[in-house]
Amino acid sequence: MSQAIAYIRVSTAKQGRSGLGMEAQQAAISHFAEAEGLEVVEVFTEIETGKGTDALSKRPQLCAALEKARRRGCPVIVAKLDRLSRDVAFIAGLMAERVPFIVAELGKDADPFMLHIWAAMAEKERRMISDRTKAALAAAKARGVVLGGYRGGPAVDHQKGTQAAQKAAQGFAEDVGPLVQELASGGLSLRQVAARLTEQGIRTARGGKVWTAAGVSRVLARSS
Repeated sequence: MSQAIAYIRVSTAKQGRSGLGMEAQQAAISHFAEAEGLEVVEVFTEIETGKGTDALSKRPQLCAALEKARRRGCPVIVAKLDRLSRDVAFIAGLMAERVPFIVAELGKDADPFMLHIWAAMAEKERRMISDRTKAALAAAKARGVVLGGYRGGPAVDHQKGTQAAQKAAQGFAEDVGPLVQELASGGLSLRQVAARLTEQGIRTARGGKVWTAAGVSRVLARSS
């Protein structure tokens, strides 16, 4: 049985601790390896905590995976191409390392040329998402929505019953809902909307710093 190295990347320390996203990548890689008769001999997991990580010097686990794959003469498997990067130049640099990559989502027959094409498409998508986010934020500010953290009232005392909590949640949804709706209407998924809100420093209804797809869904439901 041929061997392979697995590389998993999650975007935040919180995701890394919770396993959110990590388990899905592990499952995709495992299913692919089993179907293709590959033995995953080691798994390298990268937990990023900020932007600007499209450089090998800032990806120690990826460097380690490359070195191990080079020594064993085997490929590195990732679940999706964006787990490596959405940056074409970064993908091209990885190809120069002369370690074969297999993207489970694309299949084992995706050659370097195809990977470059997919990377270019992913990079374009990232730029479009960024442009839509900026436009939505500008529109929200023009309507008077306060960004950078919710300050719409005191914390809810949950001992006073669910009525107070529901009232506070509705007020929060009315304040932040228009921004969330504009992001969602731009074609972003719930997870992508959550990522944009987190990046902009907009707090959740409970004052948290990290949004989830479920949290975005609740705001949309209350504000629609």
